[in-house]
Amino acid sequence: MIESSLDATRTAYDAIAVLYADLFRNALDEAPLDRAIIGAFADLVRPGGGQVADLGCGPGPNTAYLNSLGVPAFGIDLSPTMIELARKEFPDLRFEEGSMTALDLADGAVGGVLAWYSIIHLPPEELPAVFAEFGRVLAPGGHLLLGFFTTDDEAPHPTEPFDHKVTTAYRLSIDHVADLARGAGLVEVARMRREPGENERFLHGRLLVRRPAE
Repeated sequence: MIESSLDATRTAYDAIAVLYADLFRNALDEAPLDRAIIGAFADLVRPGGGQVADLGCGPGPNTAYLNSLGVPAFGIDLSPTMIELARKEFPDLRFEEGSMTALDLADGAVGGVLAWYSIIHLPPEELPAVFAEFGRVLAPGGHLLLGFFTTDDEAPHPTEPFDHKVTTAYRLSIDHVADLARGAGLVEVARMRREPGENERFLHGRLLVRRPAE
């Protein structure tokens, strides 16, 4: 099932890559809370000096933003068209095609991982294996920051499919994402839930976790 899901996601994002890049090029400019938590993540990972992997980087704006904060970040995305656009837009940065389900990275290779709305397209049953992969590639003491669409406190299920404009996607409760991280041996540092902004439909969740130092 995971391969067919990945193929569908890759094809869908290839088809809208140019439009997506135009729409979200300056998204962080209008999102002060998002800039704040990504900035805090950068402050935490910068002293370690390790690289940061932006997983599901799309056309690369968040990768570039991390680099502007003094963090040596590189991007990985499932969509070859997204990677092509990222390389054109940010030629001095590193971008690679790949999947977070099987990262071509050594154990403990990175000091940080940013997964910004990239876990929402994964079938819920595949998430534990993906979180194990996050934990595998993080160096001891490294941090993982996740952004995703979330649910309210009254939601009957921890994962809820919704009609995403690109391809199948899920809203995830923050508690559920925290449980997935805990199952991968990661420790919660902070969480945030913000209300939908103008022209947004859903609550947004952010979870910051770390791999314990050994």
